[in-house]
Amino acid sequence: MSSSVADAGRFAALRRLGAAVVALGRIKLELLALGWQEEKALVAQLLLLATLGSLLAGFALLALAITITVSLWDTPHRLLALIVTTVLLGAGALASVWRMVALLRMPSPLLATTVDELKRDEAALRGDGEPR
Repeated sequence: MSSSVADAGRFAALRRLGAAVVALGRIKLELLALGWQEEKALVAQLLLLATLGSLLAGFALLALAITITVSLWDTPHRLLALIVTTVLLGAGALASVWRMVALLRMPSPLLATTVDELKRDEAALRGDGEPR
């Protein structure tokens, strides 16, 4: 009789452990989904703002180039004005591409919160105080 009670107690403990593992997995998946949604919204917002800013900056630079060229049209420096404006706009374009490439090479902190939580859980289950 006592062995069946002990078996029932072990089975109940295993069920609780299994339920805890499933709950932990569910929580981690929810955290992962939440982190993914935040990253997706941030990327969409950044893309929209970058596109709008680039268009407006391009129009402003084009207007500046036209203004400089028209203001110097009746002088012998009109070709110099066109060359200088073209060089400056080209340098600005190259600088922005260089910066964009540098940003794309940086490691993304995508889902960093989820990874940190999993490391803490792993350490807690091991009985360590520190994650690896």
